[in-house]
Amino acid sequence: PAWGNTHQGRKGSELFSNTFFFSLFLLGERLAKPERGKMRVHKISNVNKALDFIASKGVKLVSIGAEEIVDGNVKMTLGMIWTIILRFAIQDISVEETSAKEGLLLWCQRKTAPYKNVNIQNFHISWKDGLGFCALIHRHRPELIDYGKLRKDDPLTNLNTAFDVAEKYLDIPKMLDAEDIVGTARPDEKAIMTYVSSFYHAFSGAQKAETAANRICKVLAVNQENEQLMEDYEKLASDLLEWIRRTIPWLENRAPENTMQAMQQKLEDFRDYRRLHKPPKVQEKCQLEINFNTLQTKLRLSNRPAFMPSEGKMVSDINNAWGGLEQAEKGYEEWLLNEIRRLERLDHLAEKFRQKASIHESWTDGKEAMLQQKDYETATLSEIKALLKKHEAFESDLAAHQDRVEQIAAIAQELNELDYYDSPSVNARCQKICDQWDNLGALTQKRREALERTEKLLETIDQLYLEYAKRAAPFNNWMEGAMEDLQDTFIVHTIEEIQGLTTAHEQFKATLPDADKERQAILGIHNEVSKIVQTYHVNMAGTNPYTTITPHEINGKWEHVRQLVPRRDQALMEEHARQQQNERLRKQFGAQANVIGPWIQTKMEEIGRISIEMHGTLEDQLNHLRQYEKSIVNYKPKIDQLEGDHQQIQEALIFDNKHTNYTMEHIRVGWEQLLTTIARTINEVENQILTRDAKGISQEQMNEFRASFNHFDRDHSGTLGPEEFKACLISLGYDIGNDAQGEAEFARIMSIVDPNRLGVVTFQAFIDFMSRETADTDTADQVMASFKILAGDKNYITVDELRRELPPDQAEYCIARMAPYNGRDAVPGALDYMSFSTALYGESDL
Repeated sequence: PAWGNTHQGRKGSELFSNTFFFSLFLLGERLAKPERGKMRVHKISNVNKALDFIASKGVKLVSIGAEEIVDGNVKMTLGMIWTIILRFAIQDISVEETSAKEGLLLWCQRKTAPYKNVNIQNFHISWKDGLGFCALIHRHRPELIDYGKLRKDDPLTNLNTAFDVAEKYLDIPKMLDAEDIVGTARPDEKAIMTYVSSFYHAFSGAQKAETAANRICKVLAVNQENEQLMEDYEKLASDLLEWIRRTIPWLENRAPENTMQAMQQKLEDFRDYRRLHKPPKVQEKCQLEINFNTLQTKLRLSNRPAFMPSEGKMVSDINNAWGGLEQAEKGYEEWLLNEIRRLERLDHLAEKFRQKASIHESWTDGKEAMLQQKDYETATLSEIKALLKKHEAFESDLAAHQDRVEQIAAIAQELNELDYYDSPSVNARCQKICDQWDNLGALTQKRREALERTEKLLETIDQLYLEYAKRAAPFNNWMEGAMEDLQDTFIVHTIEEIQGLTTAHEQFKATLPDADKERQAILGIHNEVSKIVQTYHVNMAGTNPYTTITPHEINGKWEHVRQLVPRRDQALMEEHARQQQNERLRKQFGAQANVIGPWIQTKMEEIGRISIEMHGTLEDQLNHLRQYEKSIVNYKPKIDQLEGDHQQIQEALIFDNKHTNYTMEHIRVGWEQLLTTIARTINEVENQILTRDAKGISQEQMNEFRASFNHFDRDHSGTLGPEEFKACLISLGYDIGNDAQGEAEFARIMSIVDPNRLGVVTFQAFIDFMSRETADTDTADQVMASFKILAGDKNYITVDELRRELPPDQAEYCIARMAPYNGRDAVPGALDYMSFSTALYGESDL
């Protein structure tokens, strides 16, 4: 009877007590004196009645009857007694859906885990030192045993202490003998198990509280994890937005530099940004989207409200800011290249301006003084005529230089239009040349008028000198132009351009024989003059009064022209070689880009197909995608190699490439999209696995959902329109009619799967809806009921109760967030667990 009292409120406990002790009584009677004769018949009848009653309670008795018991069959009688014990004392014990024996062992391990020197692994030798029994009692009733004074080397004291306390305070009878347990190498497993089950039943109320505490801990752990994910998202979003905020002004800074070296440094800084600084941020942005999607999936799976980031930190805000970054980035690179072209053009023009200005200034040196001479006042007639002819030759020379002055002005104007940094000095020099040119024109006109007035007094002039001067001046000007052209710097960007310059140079060389003939003719005129002077003893002082150009100068300049021709040949050959190298770089880049570009496009299309196909389990698909991602990442060296070729092209100032339609920008954007797409696809499958495992969806159901979704996703966009989605639901057995009721039901479903009213349903939203319709989840009511158990059926809970029943971190989590309880039955320090439970599921605010 004492054993029966330990099962308070448990159905069948009294029955267990009676049948158990009745069986012991039968055993004792039969083993003491087996019966014969008429008395045996009556006893068989009595035992049969007891066996029928035991069988009616679900106890299966195999190969045993009343005769075996009455006749004293010890083995079969003991087997029957163990079957009864299993049925009424052990069979209904289950922890976390394990078998009765495993469940009882797991319960013992959990309860004794914090205790030193206790290691429960079985139901025999693990209990020999008695500490296991004492630990069970102390865990639930610490005031009954001073566990700290127990010693592992004193098993008899430990066992007797446990047995005495259990019998006196817990109403558990002494079923075991301490001396037998200590003196046996392996105590009887069934006896230990039967006795331990009495402790389990005695502490069943505490077990119920533990189950409730486990449920609450699970729910709180989900909330704590979600809050940490939200904090991580907010920090990552803030850091990324701050980086974008700092970077965009740098990319939008269009302040030009004055030198090619400074602009080249800016271009190198931009390359470092593209190679070193931006790629990690691309990964952070992708990870941010993955974290956001994973967090939203976890919130949906745990029936929590969707996460709403702080203002300005939505994924769309990040994407908008990123779009602004890429727009600024694109414009910045284009501006850099244009500035480099402009500076290159400016340097070339400035050098050309200085060269032409120096030549012109050298020519004009002393011309003003010459035009202001009064030599004609004392000159002879022949000298006057000579001065007049000389002046005519000078005018011819002056007219020939008009083109150079116009070129100098045009170059200065172009430098101004291209915003050359040293334009003030260029303009000042140009203005000085123009002012001097105007003055030369005025002085020339004034001197001509003076000579023409004097010409009437003079009769003759040496025509031969005049002819020499007229032919020598243009030829001299031609030679100066030729020297200028041969020394002119050039900028080309293609082989065709250098070939054009080479052709022009060859054409110039073809004119040299005719020019040499003209030179010989001019020298012949001078020789004729010398002959006439010698023949007629003309007093010409050995000089040509019409020109300062001497045969020595003509020969010297002609020799200079001949020396400049091979130098020009060499410069053109070197430039041709450089353009051939540039063409090789173009072809090398084009060959790689024409492979990498289509490869990226093909991989994008393959990922799109993989994301909608079904091959194997979700784990198989995930492994496939991860292998696929690995193969894509392994392709990165080819992208890096192409980046290196692109850098060589930019360093060589190559601005176009006819061998490919792909630019480095195209390849970069495609590569970043490819990495982002495979990462997102992997994340989608991971979220599907989370959904499947959390909601208990089988692989067959998941395949059925995917097959139905793909069937109606005819454009392979990964989304369904409203009508496609309705057809998909109908195919899965949803009764959505065309009447008002059906339309209302469909509108309700659409508000769940498309809360933002975008007009499309993603596969993840579809899976979330199907899992919500087909699976059970924790609810606020369930959590509230668990708290009610911990609170001893009160409408409030205390701080001590929370700290006693929950782990420390989760207990403090509840204490910090629970509002005070204000009901009529409130006590000081009472907390409202009901409003806290609803807030966990978004039904109110924490």
